[in-house]
Amino acid sequence: MKEFNIAIRSFQEVQEFVSVATVQPFQVMVGNDVQLVNAKSFIGMVSLDYSRPLRVLCDCDGDGFQNFRHQASRFLA
Repeated sequence: MKEFNIAIRSFQEVQEFVSVATVQPFQVMVGNDVQLVNAKSFIGMVSLDYSRPLRVLCDCDGDGFQNFRHQASRFLA
């Protein structure tokens, strides 16, 4: 698993991040120390606490990870 941190600041950003995660051909999970959800699930994503940065976990190779991280760069914490 590869990982990076994101910061989501609004409901609109939740929608945008889910859109980026949904097109990835691998599993993407987002969470914190207490909760981990499927990043492709809007319902799961809105259930998270956004008061602190979140950890993104990707089950992918190096190229897939770099492409996804680039697409999600506006959310990097």
